[in-house]
Amino acid sequence: MLSTLWACLYYGWILSEIVIAIATRTTKSSGKVRDRGSQLILWIVIVVSITACEWLRRIIPANILGGAPWLRPASLILLVVALTIRWSAILNLGKSFSANVAIREAQKIQTTGPYHFVRHPSYLGLLLIFLAIGVHSRVWLCLALAVLPPAAALLYRIHIEEAALTEAFGEEFIAYSRNTKCLIPWVY
Repeated sequence: MLSTLWACLYYGWILSEIVIAIATRTTKSSGKVRDRGSQLILWIVIVVSITACEWLRRIIPANILGGAPWLRPASLILLVVALTIRWSAILNLGKSFSANVAIREAQKIQTTGPYHFVRHPSYLGLLLIFLAIGVHSRVWLCLALAVLPPAAALLYRIHIEEAALTEAFGEEFIAYSRNTKCLIPWVY
């Protein structure tokens, strides 16, 4: 039952990311694209990291906390929380959300909903998804592969996105940045 639910949510997430990438991509004719290759880098890193994690977890015995069986249900709960954060952030932005880094004509800085707590809640959701995948593997190496490379790619993307937002909104975004953490509420 739990493994079926995990598989449904996991593959549902993958499908949703493909739909998001296609349906929300901003073209140069509909906004100022400032992506600088970050979407491509992010996709490559995620695909390679998750594929390596999935492959290695099949050949390396579970070694996180002795392969504790309770890690699987914990990872499922984490995945549900992560998907909720990711999808609510995307829905909260609505038409302003773009799979690539771009500023649309009528776009405004969003400071409500999950954006009240962090500037990049959709990326926080992604990081938690990667953490859930790593925990689900119950293998330390897989946990590191699932989290660290995608986190580095996300930090690069955040740098690109914050530069684009500062360019577009100036002092308004800088003031928002001073009062709102980047990725982890009350921490960073």
